[in-house]
Amino acid sequence: MLTTDDIRAAHERIAGRVRRTPTMTLSADTFGTPVPVVMKLEFLQVTGTFKARGAFNTLLAGPMPAAGVCAASGGNHGIAVAHAAATLGLPARIFVPEISSPAKIARIRETGAALIVGGARYSDALAACEAYAAETGALSVHAYDAWPTMAGQGTVGLEWEEDAGGLDTVLVAVGGGGLIGGISRWFDRRVKVVGVEPEGSRALHAALAAGGPVDVDVQSIAADSLGARNVFARVHATAAAYVDHVALVPDAAIRDAQKRLWLGLRAASEPGGAAALAALVCGAYEPAPGERVGVLACGANVDLAALSGLVTDA
Repeated sequence: MLTTDDIRAAHERIAGRVRRTPTMTLSADTFGTPVPVVMKLEFLQVTGTFKARGAFNTLLAGPMPAAGVCAASGGNHGIAVAHAAATLGLPARIFVPEISSPAKIARIRETGAALIVGGARYSDALAACEAYAAETGALSVHAYDAWPTMAGQGTVGLEWEEDAGGLDTVLVAVGGGGLIGGISRWFDRRVKVVGVEPEGSRALHAALAAGGPVDVDVQSIAADSLGARNVFARVHATAAAYVDHVALVPDAAIRDAQKRLWLGLRAASEPGGAAALAALVCGAYEPAPGERVGVLACGANVDLAALSGLVTDA
């Protein structure tokens, strides 16, 4: 199992490669929430998401094969691995499904990594990536089902606690679960950790209900970042031990949260990055009076034209 020492070591290892993103306490009026929110602005991270933490931790943790690295991704993990590989002078090949947004595909291409687009869903890209790794000996950097990835993402929780102690609850969006796995392990039940998934993409919710990982269908506007069909064993074991529960939000609430992030903070958020806030504003998570709630805003790799259309009428 992942340990808090692993997360501390990851934090030291990636220092100087990633940003210590700011934490802000925002009034309830900012987004129309029931209570003020202690927001971790992780969308200001290099590559636009928390994924850079896990990518750098993995690539810096040990020797790399001559064939370099490969990764399957809905987009954000691929951007992060490609960026980390380019920074460290390593060759990288990134596999993404056809649902990946043009904005994320463009960012991967900008890094100079080889890019393969194919398959309808993330699971198709993962199968192609694993076949490539087996054939070439490249290191496959999993988006969530790997302890080094999870340890890197857990550094979000370490910083959040140091910069905004006294949290009662934190809301964290869930795709494959590496982020909530790392954060929940860091908080070690000192803080209630609540996962947030789209109603149409609920791999962790289903796994906790079933007592183990299960495949789910995926259909959501956030599928390119929160679209894993299965959280796998490492994430399930960690979440079962350290996550309080998972709240489900409709796509309409995610769109509404994107609008509120723009209008209240001028933050351009992708759908997955707005999911945690969506749980608070739509009532999927109802805080107690005076509860100190943290919300993780975790992704900014949004198609700006799509966001403009979303907020134009607001």
